[in-house]
Amino acid sequence: MNLTPIMDGLERSGATGAEAKAVARLGFLEWVFAYPGTVTAHAVREALAEPVMQNPGSAAARAFVDFLEEARYAVPMARGRRGRASRLVH
Repeated sequence: MNLTPIMDGLERSGATGAEAKAVARLGFLEWVFAYPGTVTAHAVREALAEPVMQNPGSAAARAFVDFLEEARYAVPMARGRRGRASRLVH
């Protein structure tokens, strides 16, 4: 997914504070749902390496980069229960 249209929109945004974070969150979700395939930590790192992501100017664009920075670390999935309760069939 090309991040240029998202970043251009965020750079034009005059939002600050909580509003900038909300706009950035919408941009992040737009990127995630438009991404072809599964968004992985590797995909996020590639997105952060794109030239358009360097030196964001507006508060919303900086918040978007922050969201991507947070998302680049894969979170391990919780393991299911392994006790008697997991073996019971109702």
